[in-house]
Parts: sequence; structure tokens; C-alpha cells
Amino acid sequence: MSINDPLGDLLTRIRNGQSARLTTVDSPASKLRTGVLEVLKREGYIRNFTVAQNDNGSATVTVELKYLEGQPAIREIARISKPGRRVYSQVKGVPRVYNGLGISIISTPRGVLSDKEAREANVGGEVLCRVF
Repeated sequence: MSINDPLGDLLTRIRNGQSARLTTVDSPASKLRTGVLEVLKREGYIRNFTVAQNDNGSATVTVELKYLEGQPAIREIARISKPGRRVYSQVKGVPRVYNGLGISIISTPRGVLSDKEAREANVGGEVLCRVF
């Protein structure tokens, strides 16, 4: 099966898993997906993730979802830059999510970073998604 938007697929799996109150969700692995999951883990939106190799040579990432007092840790997760419309931002224009309560995830020359980390590193890039 061909996936046109791998990151959008990952975000949808996380959103659907939390609405169904699942503890883990599986997704095909890639460098971009593991970069985004690393940012989500650093910021405290997911518990952990593991990458495992399958018998056929492909890799799968398993995401452990996080809940706080029975409610999902991620209230809202949305894709900003899409395959049909890429959204780029300079360091001065990196968007704040709910005045700093949420995060934007940005793909920069230094890797995948949160908006706060991108401001500290003084780099801009493609705004992938926002999380609250």
C-alpha cells in the first residue's frame, strides 16, 4: 500500500489511538517519523517509542500513548505543511501554539526540532505540525 503523506498517516494513527483509548499504536518507521516522535517524547506528549525490524526487512515503530487522569496528553494534533502545500518559516516567524502552551514541530537543517528549540538554535524550516 502506498502512503502519500507518511507523517499525516502517523498523526492520524496517534489521534485515532487516543480516541479509542489504546495504550500503543504501530506505524511503519522512517527517519522523519522517528524525528517527530523524538520531539513528542522530549516534550512529554508520549511515553516512549520503539523501532523494530520486521522479517521482510521493513521497520515498524510502536508508540506508547500517554494519558493524564484518564484524558489523552495530546488534545489536538494537526498537520500544517502538507504534500500539496508546504509551509516554511524563518526563525522570526516560527508560530507559537496557544501562546506557548503547545508546540510546533519544525524540520530544520539541524534535524526535527520543537519551536522553542528552533528559536534557541536560531534556525527556521518547514513547519510540519502543531501539538496541544
